[in-house]
Formats: sequence, structure tokens, C-alpha cells
Amino acid sequence: MADPAAVSQARQWITHQLTLWGLDELLFTTQLIVSELVTNAIRYGRAPMDLRLIRHNVLVCEVTDSSSTQPRLRRTRTTEEGGRGLFLVARLGGRWGCRHAQNGKTIWSEQTIHDSL
Repeated sequence: MADPAAVSQARQWITHQLTLWGLDELLFTTQLIVSELVTNAIRYGRAPMDLRLIRHNVLVCEVTDSSSTQPRLRRTRTTEEGGRGLFLVARLGGRWGCRHAQNGKTIWSEQTIHDSL
């Protein structure tokens, strides 16, 4: 997944999966979150990389890479073109975080699933 085209492929997969689950209302936000997480994994992480969605009481998006580098929110100037990815993830998702394992890390973001009655 180290190719920048992986971001587009990830968005396509997310669209397909959320449509199957009937979670169309989360589609736009989830695409943005996944785009940022995958882009960061490509830019700062190491292969192999993996993307996973977990649907339970919440929707969890996880991106795993083989780097142990701790992600961090940055303060960016208005003139900077990048550096806002984790800020967007933090604002769009309900919660987010990072867990480390022996062979890398997983960055995750959680969104509330609203039941439609």
C-alpha cells in the first residue's frame, strides 16, 4: 500500500463497504478520515500497511504500518499546505488514537453510528 494511488483505492473500498453496511451517512466523513490516515502511513510509515474497518456500536477505521513513529497533532500556519491530517481526523471522528505493537503501530479513528428509525 505504499503507492500514493492506494489512497484512491482505499476510498473506493470504503465506499463499497459502507454502502453494503447501509452507512451512507458516514461515507463522506469516513473517506476523509481514511484518506488522511492512509496518506500519513504512506508519507511517514513503512510497509507493509493495512486498512481495516470495524463496525460495532461505532465505526472504527484503522491503518497499520510497520513504523514505530508516534503520530502527533501539529499546529500549522495558515500558509502551510500540509500538516493538518491528524487535526482533521481528530475533528471528524469521535475519538482517535494510536496503539503500538511489536512490528509497528495502528492509528485508529472512531465515529458514532446513528441508528435510522
